[in-house]
Amino acid sequence: MSGEGRTKKEAYFTKLYELLDEYKTVFIVNVDNVGSNQMHQIRQNLRGSSVVLMGKNTMVRRALRNVLAQNPSYEALLNTVVGNVGFIFTKGDLKETRTAILSNRVRAPAKAGAIAPNNVVIPAGNTGMEPGKTSFFQALGVPTKIARGTIEIINDVDLIQAGNKVGASEATLLNMLNISPFTYGMNISAVYDNGTVFPASILDIEDEDLVKHYASAVAQVTAISLAISFPTVAAVPHLVVNGYKDLLAVGIALEDYSFEALDRIKEILADPSKFAAAAAPVAEASGAAAAAVEEKEEEKEESDEDMGFGLFD
Repeated sequence: MSGEGRTKKEAYFTKLYELLDEYKTVFIVNVDNVGSNQMHQIRQNLRGSSVVLMGKNTMVRRALRNVLAQNPSYEALLNTVVGNVGFIFTKGDLKETRTAILSNRVRAPAKAGAIAPNNVVIPAGNTGMEPGKTSFFQALGVPTKIARGTIEIINDVDLIQAGNKVGASEATLLNMLNISPFTYGMNISAVYDNGTVFPASILDIEDEDLVKHYASAVAQVTAISLAISFPTVAAVPHLVVNGYKDLLAVGIALEDYSFEALDRIKEILADPSKFAAAAAPVAEASGAAAAAVEEKEEEKEESDEDMGFGLFD
C-alpha cells in the first residue's frame, strides 16, 4: 500500500472512531441504486443533526475489530456491515431522522435484470400507441383493443411482482408507456443504539402501544399470582377482595357471626325487596343529575337567545 493510501485509511479510521465516541445512535442504511447527487441531497437534509459516513465494508470491519477489545458492544454494529451499507450518526429525534432519510427518493425507469422493489401495475386506458404494436402487448398477456386508431388497455394488469427480476420485455413496455414504476433511495436496515441493534420498525411503536403491552403484562402477572396464591403488587387488591368475599361467605354460613356489612347482606338475602329499595335512590340520584345537566343546557340556550338584539333596538 502506498503512503497516500495508508494515510487515507488512517484518516478514515480516526473519523469513524471520533463519530462512534461522539454519537451513541447510528442508522445502518442500504444505499443500493442511490446516486451521488441524491447522496449529496441527503447529506444536506441531515446537516446539523446527523453525519453520513460511507466506506468499504472491509475497511469498516477492520476499524471496528481494532476497537472491540476496548468496547465489545461494537460487535453488534460489526454484524450489520453486510452488503452496500453506510452509517448515519445522529443525536436528533429518531423518528424525525428516519423521515428525513427515507423522504429523499427519486423515480427511476425499469431496467432489465433489476430486482423490483415493489409491484408494478399497468393501468387500463388509452396508450396513444399505433395499432401496429398490438402484438407486443399480446406477447406479455396484456388485453387490448383498438379505439380511435390507437391501442387501449382493457384492464389493469399486474406486470411485475416485488422481489422478481424485471424482464427485458417488461422493461421495454414500461419505457414505451413512459412509466417509471420504481423509486430509489436509502433504506434503513437497522438502528444501533448504545450497544443494541434493533430493526427500524421498532420506531413505529407509539405510547399507546406501550401502555397496551404494559397493561397486558400486568394482567398476566396478576393472573399467575392469583393462580399460585403468591402476593404481588398487582394481585394484592384482588387477593383482598377475594378474601373479603370468602369472609362474607363464611359469615353467611355461620348464623352467630355478625358485623355491619354482613348484617346488611343477610337482610337483603332475607328480603330481596330491600335490595330494590336500596338501589332506587341510586337510580333516582343518577336521573336527577342527568336532568340537572339538561336543565342547565336549556337555560344556557335561552340566555344565549335573550342576548340577541332586534334590528331597531
